[in-house]
Amino acid sequence: MSEFCGSSLLLALPDDVFAIVSRALSPRDICNLSLCCRSLCVLVASEKVWLTQCDMVGIVPHRDLIEWRKGVSSYKALCRFLVSVKPLMGIWVHQNPELGNVVYVLPGFVSVVGCRIIPQELGPLGIEDGPILWAPVFEILGDHDGSVLFLLHGREKGNDYIYPGSVKGVEENCNILLLEVEAGQQKSGKLLLHSKSLAYNSDKEQSRKISRSNIGLSRSQSMLGQCDSKVPFSRLAFSDRRKLIEVVTGHIHQSVPDSANGPLFPGFCDDNNSQKDISLLFERRTLLLQMYNLGQSHFDWKEAPELPSDSTKLQLSETKRSLDHSSGYYSSLNGDSEAKVIMKKTLSGYFRSSLKQILGKSPSINGSRIISKNSSSSENKHAQLREFLRSSDTIGLTLHASTTRLSSYRAWPNMHDSRFALYKLPLRVPRADQEFAGLWGGTFGWPPGKPTEDKPGKALFFLLISYEESGGQRQLIATKILEGTHYVLHPNGSAMFIVNIDEPSQDPFPWDVDANSNPVSVTQAFIGEGIANGYGFRYPGSKPGSLFIIQNGLLAFIWKESRAVLTLQKLNLQELLKKGERVPALPPIANFSYLTKSYSNVFASFSNVSTCLSSPRQKH
Repeated sequence: MSEFCGSSLLLALPDDVFAIVSRALSPRDICNLSLCCRSLCVLVASEKVWLTQCDMVGIVPHRDLIEWRKGVSSYKALCRFLVSVKPLMGIWVHQNPELGNVVYVLPGFVSVVGCRIIPQELGPLGIEDGPILWAPVFEILGDHDGSVLFLLHGREKGNDYIYPGSVKGVEENCNILLLEVEAGQQKSGKLLLHSKSLAYNSDKEQSRKISRSNIGLSRSQSMLGQCDSKVPFSRLAFSDRRKLIEVVTGHIHQSVPDSANGPLFPGFCDDNNSQKDISLLFERRTLLLQMYNLGQSHFDWKEAPELPSDSTKLQLSETKRSLDHSSGYYSSLNGDSEAKVIMKKTLSGYFRSSLKQILGKSPSINGSRIISKNSSSSENKHAQLREFLRSSDTIGLTLHASTTRLSSYRAWPNMHDSRFALYKLPLRVPRADQEFAGLWGGTFGWPPGKPTEDKPGKALFFLLISYEESGGQRQLIATKILEGTHYVLHPNGSAMFIVNIDEPSQDPFPWDVDANSNPVSVTQAFIGEGIANGYGFRYPGSKPGSLFIIQNGLLAFIWKESRAVLTLQKLNLQELLKKGERVPALPPIANFSYLTKSYSNVFASFSNVSTCLSSPRQKH
């Protein structure tokens, strides 16, 4: 081996051996290695090397990678896609509605799919065998070159639609997923917008991903990054943001044909049916790519009057009128007697206007702001819509996965109530001293999930178990993220129970056998407190209880006074969804993030979902 050194040593290795060696390298290292010399560039371009890198990303098993390769140009392109979407995998939530808004992102076919878990009751089959209801929220497809394409799902007037858009950026440690509108420009009939590639937001993030020379950003895309709008979408007022998203989704929507209404990911089945699923998924993906490329994900908002929808025409005509004024919406009405007449038509309008002036807020007409000379500086924090659109010709839907500083309480993030956003729940790999950390599901009652004559179904609960230290003591906290009752009993993010894992419980377990008449063996028990009626819905109280660790992998928390028992088991949500049943989606904006406060099951009040919950459903 003395005659080999440096690059010669690497070039002398067989392909299979070098592929094994490359496991110690990141995709960025591989790209940098290709810049050393022409021979190494050829070596690292090997399909075996990039298959190894795809395998190391860990999103899909090796067998599925071979099938996914058929949909892209190379394993290198596939690796690019996998690295891009990996931060999106996992559980995303929103505070509203209180009954539960849980979206789980899992692999599809050369794609990742966001699925909403529908609040529901379980029948006698329980969690493992009873089908979990879910509805599609969005998909991110991998294109032929490994770039990413965004599709929002929605349902309007009894029809399923997709809403194509771009992916603005996916940061490595993203914790908030935003649905936004992006402004762009057209030049010589071509759209200068990165609708098929990721925008990397910082040099620090670039260093963690595949090198820029291999990302494939065009010069026009680079120029766009320099000339991008100075007014971010997030600075617009909530009404303006909602209006823009409504306008865009109303224009770009495409009806989903029956041939594209098949499975979104492989089912949980044997090898023969799995191959059949792969074939259907491949055909569906091909059709969606054709729809995306032939459709319109961004459009010239100045040509809005040509739109067929009357409501869209009205909204954009208002937007265009606002851009004709120098001071934003209805600015020409400042000091105008017509505006004063409108505001004083009713006594309630007069008092409302006076109250808003006292609070330092400007009056409004039909929900639109009037900017007055006496307005406070606090109301000027929002950017004007005309500023956002001033230098743009086109607008389109975009998904932005970013990292922001979030405070949390007992593993539940504190959320902004006026952003179309989903927030990521951290799912850490359980440590030896935190073996119960993760997602658990269960119902009230013993034996677990067994229905009774008065209650044929049991409400499904999803709890996120985490660990904290308080006052030198280790606590196990079970935070509610989903509830399957008809009307919510416990607020989202509330702790269903908290136990001190350093303080054993001496209370006996009340039952000797399980649902199958097998003896119950309790391995550990801890003292704790469970949620109870207290100061109100948002500030519940607590009562003493004990958490029992049962030998077959179950957890059971029992309230000492009431003897109520909440039984839990560890969940593999990906497998449950693959065995689950699909129900129709909500309308597009509400489907992504339902911002209206509600304490009942809003997911059963849209388009046939209510019938799906009580009748034979569409099998995935």
